[in-house]
Amino acid sequence: MNRIDKKFQQLRKKDQAALILYLTAGDPDLKTTEQIILTLADAGADIIELGIPFTDPTADGPTIQAASMRALRNHFSLQDIFDLVKRVRCQSQIPLLLFSYYNPIFKFGEEKVTNLAREVGVDGMLIVDLPPEESGTLRKLCRKSGLDLIHLATPTSDQSRLKLIAKDSSGFIYYVSVTGITGARAELPANIKDHLTLIKQASDLPVAVGFGVSNPEQAEDLARSADGVVVGSALVSIIEKFGSSPELLPELKIFCASLKAALLNARA
Repeated sequence: MNRIDKKFQQLRKKDQAALILYLTAGDPDLKTTEQIILTLADAGADIIELGIPFTDPTADGPTIQAASMRALRNHFSLQDIFDLVKRVRCQSQIPLLLFSYYNPIFKFGEEKVTNLAREVGVDGMLIVDLPPEESGTLRKLCRKSGLDLIHLATPTSDQSRLKLIAKDSSGFIYYVSVTGITGARAELPANIKDHLTLIKQASDLPVAVGFGVSNPEQAEDLARSADGVVVGSALVSIIEKFGSSPELLPELKIFCASLKAALLNARA
């Protein structure tokens, strides 16, 4: 049982949903990314998704696409990201999930990635464009290294598809709340809870909802039925706005704390 599994177990005992936050590694730079992770951990984040910047982030909206472009201009490698995680582990045990497209993983080498991930303290992986049917080799390597491999379920996933996703996932299932790309939205679909019910009929794994969640009110509403709530673009927008400014970390701390308070209030 790794940190992700333990975290969900701890939160389940408290009847709380997990606050899962996404940020792009290297935006605005790797040193600041390290500081951001530690700040969010202190402010109440339960799990961090560390995005691997990629030149063709087809599932992402303009906010995260721009973050990837900013990060890539800093010219660092996947090895540098592993080194960052190793430094973070000297100060925090917050569960860390690598969020990536398959190309960087394939280029670096699946076995090398999973071995290094285990060594430095990564807890799981989510490969956006790698469906369960194509993930067999990586899934075996993740299992060997004690890493969770998270798969995506979508509004168009039928019951047979959900059973396949459930069978091949570990850690939790990530439910994409909308069809389309990432990005903060003023309103989320009204049928999210119905889809969560279907997923939970297919799997005993925790289910986290992401894509579009942008404020504490949305997070609180989702936390009444989901096991976790993922916020990405809204947080990345703050990073974009403040960059390397001294105001960045305080602003992120305030935002994270507001989301955490909303999740705690959801089941109070």
